[in-house]
Amino acid sequence: MKSVSLPIFFEVKAAAEKPQGCPFLRLGFRPFYLGGTLVAALAVPLWMAMFMGGISSSPAVPALLWHAHEMLFGFAVAIIVGFLMTAGKNWTGLSTPRGASLAAFALLWLAARIAALTSPGVLYAVLDVALLPLVAGILARLLLRANNYRNLPLALILVLLGADNLVFHLATLGLLDVPAMTPLHAALGLIIMIESVIAGRVVPAFTMSATPGLRLQTTSTQERLTLGLTAAGLLMWVFAPPGVWGLVVLLAAAGLHAKRLWGWRPMLTRNKPILWILHGAYAWIALGLLMLALAQMGWVPVSAGVHALAVGATGGLIIGMATRTARGHTGRPLILTRIEVAAYGLVMTAALLRVLVPLLLPSFYIAALVLSASAWSAAFLSYLWVYAPWLLQTRLDGKDG
Repeated sequence: MKSVSLPIFFEVKAAAEKPQGCPFLRLGFRPFYLGGTLVAALAVPLWMAMFMGGISSSPAVPALLWHAHEMLFGFAVAIIVGFLMTAGKNWTGLSTPRGASLAAFALLWLAARIAALTSPGVLYAVLDVALLPLVAGILARLLLRANNYRNLPLALILVLLGADNLVFHLATLGLLDVPAMTPLHAALGLIIMIESVIAGRVVPAFTMSATPGLRLQTTSTQERLTLGLTAAGLLMWVFAPPGVWGLVVLLAAAGLHAKRLWGWRPMLTRNKPILWILHGAYAWIALGLLMLALAQMGWVPVSAGVHALAVGATGGLIIGMATRTARGHTGRPLILTRIEVAAYGLVMTAALLRVLVPLLLPSFYIAALVLSASAWSAAFLSYLWVYAPWLLQTRLDGKDG
């Protein structure tokens, strides 16, 4: 497979910089990719042990809430923070946290993960709520200093995620009369919005750069309509009673995402795993919104749509971007090993097992859960096997970062 160049959105600056400090703390993707993928690999088997009754002790919040929260705020948010701390430097040309300050952020995130399993709910809440407002403030300041207003909505989404996380903890502590699952669904919706924005920029750019002569075009009207209806549909799913309007809006959003993906020419990526994982994962956004639409009328369980978005879309896009960006930012070519390709396949398999088998073969529900959890964990352990040494070492080309 040919190596392809990164577009400006992710391109590492050409200006040579001398390496400074501990390699592991030179850019945000290093500690947060390592920590986030470690949570992905370990938390799901731990949840299955809780679910199957193999572990009697319980975390700071009920086990189901811990599982959902940690996959969103322990796993997905860690990758998003690492990604934005890295991309923010490229977007603005300004330094993002590194060294001791980056270590402090990473340790704060880690302390919350440990507190979730070992400490009272109050301590878990204090540690867990602190990170996102700080990261959002740093990102917003950098973007404003650089007059980079295009990416400010991402800082706003981080603020909303932080507020949502606060609502979750207040609910679990009994200080707010809100079902604790509601803010978790809202968090998933916000993460899907981040993925929709970022994928809309990078997937067509990556596809064109890897396909000589290909020109993909879209209109700003179509993009705004896709994102606007997605936001509206997710808001209705989280906050409005199920009904026909939710069905209509979510169906329209699903159709627009499917149209968007088809316009990116996914069939051209069949022999390019570093591309097909992004196209394949993005397809789960359309499928997840479709299932949430059907759930409005009680035709499928809500959990089918939730896991389509959480496992297929979020898991797939994260492992696809975490391999691509980590290779680029450690000075390595975009040529995958069989282990990485297998990891992609395992995440997609985990999504199929978790979403489709319970719908089509409900008698195999438990077996599907176990197999899905095993495939998911194996995928992220494979990522760690390849990437953990690279994240701890200096760049292959000797540059800083």
